[in-house]
Formats: sequence, C-alpha cells, structure tokens
Amino acid sequence: MKFSCEKALLQTAVTTAGRVVAAKSSMVALEGVLLEAADGCLRVSGYNLETGITTTVEATVPQTGSIILPARLFSEIIRKLPDDIVSIATEGNKVHIDCGFTSFDIMGSSAEEFPELPTVDEGNRLAVTQGTLHAMISRVIFAVSDSESRPVHTGALFEVAEDELTMVAVDGYRLALRREKILRKEGSEQFSFVVPGAALNEVDKICADSDEEVTITEGTRHITFAIGSTLLVARRLEGEFLNYRQTIPSNNSISLEVDTAALQMSIDRASLIINEKLKSPLRCKFDNGSLSITSRTAIGSVFDCCPITGDGKGLEIGFNNRFLLEAIKAAPADRIRMELNTPTSPCLILPKTGEPDSFLYMVLPVRLKPGE
Repeated sequence: MKFSCEKALLQTAVTTAGRVVAAKSSMVALEGVLLEAADGCLRVSGYNLETGITTTVEATVPQTGSIILPARLFSEIIRKLPDDIVSIATEGNKVHIDCGFTSFDIMGSSAEEFPELPTVDEGNRLAVTQGTLHAMISRVIFAVSDSESRPVHTGALFEVAEDELTMVAVDGYRLALRREKILRKEGSEQFSFVVPGAALNEVDKICADSDEEVTITEGTRHITFAIGSTLLVARRLEGEFLNYRQTIPSNNSISLEVDTAALQMSIDRASLIINEKLKSPLRCKFDNGSLSITSRTAIGSVFDCCPITGDGKGLEIGFNNRFLLEAIKAAPADRIRMELNTPTSPCLILPKTGEPDSFLYMVLPVRLKPGE
C-alpha cells in the first residue's frame, strides 16, 4: 500500500475514528485504526464492537491496500509531524511514514484481523441538520443514566412522528426532552429507537453547527449516522424505555416565569459551599415575585434571591443543586416557565407561556430536613 495525504486531513480522520478505539482489548486489532487506501481516497476506521466510526479523506493512492496501525501511537506521530504532505508505504506489516525531513518506521497488523463493521442498508430513515442534532444531543445528554441496572436508560430515546424528532433522556432523578423539526423521513409513519449515550457523545463531537445534513438510519440491531464523509454505527439498546409521558405531571397549581441567566447565577452562588464531600440540598422558597435560595454545609451558609414573575404561594422545596443547575443551563431560552405543585412533586422547566413546546426538563425534589 502506498498513499500520500495532507497532514491536517489525515490528523482529523485519525482523531475522529480513534475516538472509539479500545484503550485495552484482548483483541489487539481493536486497539488500532484500520487504514484502507483505494480509488483516490483513504478510509480510516475505529471499532470497539459497540460503536464504530469510518471517515474518508482525499488521498493520492499509487498502490491500493490496507493495514491496522496502533491508534494511540499513530495519532501521536501524525500530530507531531510538520505541516506537510504525509506519505505512507507498507511492506508486509512494516510501515514507513515520511513527512518533510521526518520519517518513522513502525509495525502494523494485517487488515484481516480487523472485525467487520455492521452495515445498515435498509430501515426507517430520517434527516436533520448537523446544527439541530448537535443542539438536541448537547441539551439532553446530561440526563442519560450511568447505571447498568436499567441498560436501556444509558441511552437516549429517539421518537420520530410526522415532521418532528423528540429526544428523551432519563436517569431516575430527572428527565430531559428536546423536540425539533426534521428535514424528511422515510419508512414507518412513526418509529422509535434508543441510542447509547457513549455513541451520542461521539455524534455530538462530529457534528458541526451547520445546516449540512445528517442521515440517521434505523436497522434491526444497529443505528447509523451519516455525517458528511463520516459514518458512525452504534448498537441500538434494547428494552422498554420509560413511558415518560405518564411521569410528567399535568395539573401543576403553580406556574412562574424567570430569567434563565439570573436563576443560573443564583444557583451557582448558592452552590459554592456544596461539594462531593459536603452535600446539601438547595432550599428554594417561591414567594410572590421572588425566589429565595439557601444552602448550608459545614463550610457555612448562603442566601440568594432571584426575581420571578408570579406567585409561588410560599412553596418550600429542596433540590440537588447540580441536577437543577444542569437543567437550567440546558434550557435554550432567555426566559423559562417553572411549574410546581407540592414539596414532593417534580419541578417542570418549560418554554414560557405562548411559545412552542420545544423542550421540557423535569427535576425530582429532595426531602428537606429541619435545619437544612
């Protein structure tokens, strides 16, 4: 195999595919990236048996071929090469890398050892812009569960109906939901699937904030994301996802509006004396026109006040500071609506009255003890 490629293109391809490479594996091939040179392009692939990424860049290919190279070492070599054309030639499993006045000779492995990535040729399909998908993932991923007791909740639910995509994540303490328009869909009138959180993190990193299209295809056991010249394939999560609609309260007696940035700053300040060793809930008291937030730990105490629109009827409710803060940060609006009912009922964070229901965050309360 012989090929040459611009360093920047090669580095981007190796970094992208290398994100899913196993750090350590009983299969040596899974610790490497597969390079395949043919037809004027170089294809670089990484795979960990759960998620695979293949990306293609332009290259000059005098001699076609393929080889596996150790991902970490190869990535470091390419990163530290001068900004020039990189030429790579193989002789058996010996690999010669040339760039400017620098050269390396390293050992690779036979491409035949690399497991074949799953293919998804048929199935339900939808298309969204990269910017839309990036915004949706980045604002729900924080609520994906990390507990293996319910494996299906370690991913996010994709629900496709008519011209809308709804993405939902839950972890037992909170719920995050985003809803956006899609460009098109093919297949069933309505369909849904669950994508692992780890795979979604990689999709989020690959997506640019642009109007370029992402095509998502649902297969029997796998999901693919076609993003420009990159294809990510992930094993779909099986199991019954929480019926989230039944968990969202619909008859809340208190509805308030608040400036998102002001509330975020108040929670930030009240959280300064809370850490992993000194955990304490935020005590939130919703009055007429004001929200008082207090916290108390062995370090000391904090009081903060944030103006609100509406009457909270003196409701006092406790929250995990991180869970509440992450929900507020994720809300894509300058002003939000908060719906509450009792000290033991969930808090809903929604668009302000009159705006489309494009997002919903639900945070469960924490029981307050006397003196907290």
